[in-house]
Amino acid sequence: MNLKSLIRTVPNYPKPGILFRDISTLLYNGNALKYISDIYLNRYKNKNINAIAGIEARGFIFGSIIAEKLGISFVPIRKKGKLPCDVISEEYLLEYGTDSLEIDISALSKNSKVVLVDDLIATGGTAIAAGNLIKKLDAKIYEYSFLVNLPNLGGSKKLIDNGNNVYSLMEFDGE
Repeated sequence: MNLKSLIRTVPNYPKPGILFRDISTLLYNGNALKYISDIYLNRYKNKNINAIAGIEARGFIFGSIIAEKLGISFVPIRKKGKLPCDVISEEYLLEYGTDSLEIDISALSKNSKVVLVDDLIATGGTAIAAGNLIKKLDAKIYEYSFLVNLPNLGGSKKLIDNGNNVYSLMEFDGE
């Protein structure tokens, strides 16, 4: 299945010069979702993964599908102020300022083997912050997994250069 053909490219969004990769059109296709979930199931089913962590918001979609297929827990990594429990936080840089992610301190056991999932990696700031949260809970990241990688923005390279495993189903090189 040609997944790239199901992703809409929106020029000049959210600002001039950006080619926004909109996965909404892929989500509208049930066959594509099944195809993707089968890929993830086959990739992780024999890896003794304890949890899937998903980054708000679209990481929740694919992360929960993978967790359900594997019969393991799903851990949401949320934007600041969204979790009604004791949390730890990690701040990260945006183009103009900072933002913060949080995780429930009871979400992962020490030495849990975790796959961190998001829909897309661009510059890597969000993924790195989410990974730092998992590590603060003394869990181990087996792999960072993305539906879409934008390698020309350098995020996947940052993760790899720091010794992490990175997997993506497809790449867009700015075309």
